[in-house]
Amino acid sequence: MYFCVVQDALLNHINSPKELRLLKQEDLKQLAIELREFIINIVATKEGHLGASLGVVELTIALHYVFNTPIDQLIWDVGHQAYGHKILTGRKDNFHTNRQLGGLSGFPKRDESVYDTFGVGHSSTSISAALGMAIASQLKGEDKHHIAVIGDASIASGMAFEGLNHAGVTNANLLVILNDNAIGIDPSVGALKQYLTNVKKGTQKQDNIFEALNFDYSGPIDGHDMNTIILELKRLKTVKGPKFLHIITTKGKGLKQAEENQVKYHAPGKFNANTGDLITKSNIEQPPKYQDVFGHTIVELAKQNQNIVGITPAMPTGSSLKYMMDEIPDRAFDVGIAEQHAVTLAAGMATQGLIPFCNIYSTFLQRAYDQIIHDVALQKLPVIFCLDRAGLVGEDGATHHGVFDLSYLRCIPNLIIFAPRNEIELRNIMYTAQLGLDLPIAIRYPRGRGTIIDWKQPFSKIDIGKAVTLQNGETIAVLSIGTIAKNVSKAIKYMEEVSHYDMRFVKPLDETLLHHILKKYNTIITIEDHTVEGGFGSAILEFAANNNYKNKINVLGIPNTFIEHGHVNKLQQSIHLDVNSLRHYINRLL
Repeated sequence: MYFCVVQDALLNHINSPKELRLLKQEDLKQLAIELREFIINIVATKEGHLGASLGVVELTIALHYVFNTPIDQLIWDVGHQAYGHKILTGRKDNFHTNRQLGGLSGFPKRDESVYDTFGVGHSSTSISAALGMAIASQLKGEDKHHIAVIGDASIASGMAFEGLNHAGVTNANLLVILNDNAIGIDPSVGALKQYLTNVKKGTQKQDNIFEALNFDYSGPIDGHDMNTIILELKRLKTVKGPKFLHIITTKGKGLKQAEENQVKYHAPGKFNANTGDLITKSNIEQPPKYQDVFGHTIVELAKQNQNIVGITPAMPTGSSLKYMMDEIPDRAFDVGIAEQHAVTLAAGMATQGLIPFCNIYSTFLQRAYDQIIHDVALQKLPVIFCLDRAGLVGEDGATHHGVFDLSYLRCIPNLIIFAPRNEIELRNIMYTAQLGLDLPIAIRYPRGRGTIIDWKQPFSKIDIGKAVTLQNGETIAVLSIGTIAKNVSKAIKYMEEVSHYDMRFVKPLDETLLHHILKKYNTIITIEDHTVEGGFGSAILEFAANNNYKNKINVLGIPNTFIEHGHVNKLQQSIHLDVNSLRHYINRLL
């Protein structure tokens, strides 16, 4: 059972690592208890990433206790586990604003604190960044330590091995700490996971892989034994060159439910801080999440079409490919944090007649850009990319918003780009794609729930490159793409002068309809849940210019800036894409 930190608690007196280092070592266990209580009580009501931060409480305290941060530089991979770090580095009093609009970021962020030495959010960057800092320190003649903390799921990524491979032939003052808890968001997968399991059991017979890469390896040690961690960190401070510490932790440590259900309690939403029980939401039937529409639909299609396979890089639960993995496990693949591999794996499967649905969050597909161009589009391989979390995703902020995909995909030849307006459209484009396309297709859809409860309708084929008319008017034409159509429809509900077209395809555009629109309407508005630079609106402007139209085209979308964290509704208000803002804007034009 957990309660708020008491008045004379140790944590109350710590506003930076300087105060932490004044404590006696025997007091640090009590501090760990208080830090866990603090995290649990805040996240229970404000939501956030719980399990990862609970799992590294002892490590966090020990690192700031032994090393002279921020002079010694500490880099957290991904940053899901950095809540304790934030609380101990001067952000305790406003930690309750975590992930809220105008509040603290849910991830380490350089302009938030000098203790956040590198901004993170995507995985497997910490080793490369820390090595870069360590080499820079060498060149400048500085004597400081550089510590990268990376999880067992993240270290399996190719970029992490690129960093290890380089670091092993340097004499940089780098310490890599492997936080081995056998889980990322979902359980870790792959041969490296089995290797680490064998190391922990003492059954690994082959050479130590990290020693083979020229690291001074130590461990594995208990990541919840404060004295052992501190003793080993102090020893490693005296060792020169690249070092590797392997620690074993339990994700969700200190909260029974979080330990027992690590996937659910990675980011559990609101829960009871005293009991740990999740706070259930209303039993009123709601529309499904888009990820679940994908997950259930691919299972339905795969049962009818034996050539369908599903691929996800470490997001089976988040993407809902888990449904297919449970029902048709031999045709659904979690490849770990390996987006480049996922895309080229799909390409290889497509050459052999399989129909790969490659499900990757929009923000993570950026990591596989070359593979999309070189391995898929250039060869016209009909891979079906399902881009979950497109558009504004909310509290995860700038590192996770999927607001660049239309821009970075639109310039690639041989690629179809579609954005469904609702759940039924997502279901039907998936059905259409698996019937057989000559080109790859990218389907982008948002995080969260849709609008239609009765979404599981009979399949209907969608004509590639064809838009639909949602409302007819005579004065202004509004062209939207994707689920932002919902806001548009509400905004113009009583505006009979306004036409609304759901373009559906950014590539190929419905050119026949566009010629009609540009000939009929002097004023046109494009609206998208995507950056205005190079996106859907840009495509319409290019079409108009190439065809010598002189219409006034107003492009609305996400401005050319990184959007921070906050609830999606508030973020939309801040950039004037909410219903009221759109209504006022269109009224002014009328």
